[in-house]
Amino acid sequence: MRKTAIITGVTGQDGSYLAEFLLKKGYIVHGIKRKSSSFNTNRIDHIFESPKYKSNFFLHYGDLTDTDSLTKIINKVKPNEIYNLGAQSHVGVSFENPVYTAEVSGLGSLRILEIIRFLGLKTKFYQATTSELFGEKGKKNKFNEKSEFNPKSPYGVSKLFAHHITKVYRESYGIFASNGILFNHESPRRGETFVTRKITMFLAKRVLGSKEVLNLGNIYAKRDWGHAKDYVEMQWKILQQKKPDDFVISTDNTFSVKEFINLACKILKIKIHWKGKGLNEKAYEIKNKKKLLLIKINKKYFRPLDIDYLRGDSSKAKKVLKYKAKYNFKDLVKEMLYSDINQQKKILNKIY
Repeated sequence: MRKTAIITGVTGQDGSYLAEFLLKKGYIVHGIKRKSSSFNTNRIDHIFESPKYKSNFFLHYGDLTDTDSLTKIINKVKPNEIYNLGAQSHVGVSFENPVYTAEVSGLGSLRILEIIRFLGLKTKFYQATTSELFGEKGKKNKFNEKSEFNPKSPYGVSKLFAHHITKVYRESYGIFASNGILFNHESPRRGETFVTRKITMFLAKRVLGSKEVLNLGNIYAKRDWGHAKDYVEMQWKILQQKKPDDFVISTDNTFSVKEFINLACKILKIKIHWKGKGLNEKAYEIKNKKKLLLIKINKKYFRPLDIDYLRGDSSKAKKVLKYKAKYNFKDLVKEMLYSDINQQKKILNKIY
């Protein structure tokens, strides 16, 4: 029989890539999305429009804060696998909306696990956790499955609850429940409020003639950036193991926001010059022997508490899951840039 999967957060970056991946594997995929007055299905519209996949892909309205809606969907579908990717996943926003973040990103996982237990299902459960579980300020070591957790944001704390409650239900009730501790993963489908996408969208507009200036926060924060396509494949592999377990998925490399910007400018042949320190640091584009302001630091984009360094150690995933990334850092940045340039060209063509 064909496998059936439920994906929460199916309209997000990971959810859309995972839906594509599972459909290609022959799954019947059920996605859960929140009811909204606006359309937010652009990442999965192409699946609906595909004659090959649309008959195997179903969308349900549900909410990770609403046990009743989740129970109805899970009881109706009785899936082989559930991938809980839904979350309020923006770290900065979690400081502004901490209670909502905890309800969705933390308690949402508990609601699903309790439904699996209550209904007596043999469903395998995948919980998407995050490198934001770690955060020992000033330390430059790599983080693996045995590293100490020390989250520095409401988002990180919420995901830590999800991580631990997944283990509790695994050990207490014998549910096949696994955690994927995924380090930062980006793509052309990354949300526009995340720093990598802010940068690539800004530079795409810039090469097409925009005179806007980009405001950023801590450009010296270092992150372990991978491609979402690589990471969703590992999410699937985690649930194909004989026993449930937890895995760090990362590139094992780290780059600062500033290094991301410099590489992006190099790819686009934008000559960039940095000047100043701290809040007075600015980046200029050197064009026709003129210095044009490109980027400036803005205090409002600094988080109340930040992690300055995150680098993963995916040795376990490489050994057990046979994990090997297909994309490197330059590939990722290049793909995001050219995707945003093409998108901006389409927008400009519609206007003019």
